[in-house]
Amino acid sequence: MDCKATVNIGEYSRGGETRGDNKAADHDMGCEEKYTPFGLVDEDSGQFNLSFGSSAKTSDFIVDNLYGWWERLPAEERETFSLIQIKSDNGPESSGRRTQFLKRMVAFADHTQKPIQLLYYPPYHSKYNPVERCWGILEKHWNGALLVDVDAMLGWAKSMTWKGLNPIVNISREVYQKGISLSKEDMQKIEARLHRNPILPKWDILIRPALMV
Repeated sequence: MDCKATVNIGEYSRGGETRGDNKAADHDMGCEEKYTPFGLVDEDSGQFNLSFGSSAKTSDFIVDNLYGWWERLPAEERETFSLIQIKSDNGPESSGRRTQFLKRMVAFADHTQKPIQLLYYPPYHSKYNPVERCWGILEKHWNGALLVDVDAMLGWAKSMTWKGLNPIVNISREVYQKGISLSKEDMQKIEARLHRNPILPKWDILIRPALMV
């Protein structure tokens, strides 16, 4: 999983050859509408899940999208999971030290009743994250297109393909608050639920659901 750079909505030049008879603005007019893309790719099926958030990029935005992915899975497919392994960059909103993110992931493990393993790529190695390849395909697909409104953005996103599949695309209008963190006392309770790899404690974290602790 990964969040990508904010997408500005409007007649902005975004590189590449222009699609159709379009002329892009040659200067920044002051963008009023922006969306943050969140991507989650299933390495087994190749299904790319893509969500655009209109609010801040936060731990809650990321985990809410994980809930959405889980709830969209057919019940019989959920039962095949013995472990949910999530590979991610060690970004500030989802790092192995972000208290709000870890709190939400403990709750997510309890909700799914599946062990969750958080695996982080070291700094400057995000290119090895499989979702980065999906971002590359999306950028190539809509490069040169004018994303003049949200429908244009969603339309281009839905028409890309990854491993022969169109992505599942959603938009979030939820307003998220920045800077939420846990007190030291509350974090101690969450930390008790985390099983950190003794060799790589910040990069490999196992969370077992409450009934399996």
